[in-house]
Amino acid sequence: MNNHRTNNFAFIDAQNLNLGTSKDVYRNGKMIYKGWKLDLKKFRQYLRDKFRVQKAFMFIGYIHENEKFYEKLREIGYKIIFKPTIRDCYGKPKGNVDAELVLHSAAIEFVNFDKAVIVSGDGDFYCLHEYLATKEKLLKIIIPNRKSESSLLKKFQAYKIFLVRDRDKIERNA
Repeated sequence: MNNHRTNNFAFIDAQNLNLGTSKDVYRNGKMIYKGWKLDLKKFRQYLRDKFRVQKAFMFIGYIHENEKFYEKLREIGYKIIFKPTIRDCYGKPKGNVDAELVLHSAAIEFVNFDKAVIVSGDGDFYCLHEYLATKEKLLKIIIPNRKSESSLLKKFQAYKIFLVRDRDKIERNA
């Protein structure tokens, strides 16, 4: 009998997840996707139930005013990895987390998990997907929004799952 407990980790691009679910998408002036509100507590449970995710790392740009939100994320089971932010010319905070997500999944945490679930539809993670797949450590790529998925992810069809498919389980109640 195999007593090995499945030990999968999720690596979540918070900005891609948030914008991918909540933002309306337009093409040629026509709405092709209506955004919706993700319930992060339900999403954490979904990762646990569907993919046996023991640890869920949320990569997010740090904004001091959001400290209560970060504490809530910790309380519901996310491990927060911060990226320092800078302000763009419009005063909007920017904090690209791609390097941190790759570093944690491919190096820092690599020996600690059986399989990885990457949450992002961003093509910037192509090399990470390829590396994890080669090492037989890629379980799934969860894509928040089919309409804004990178075309670079076509190679990874066997790993992809679209979040909208399980929207009824993870949407925030109004």
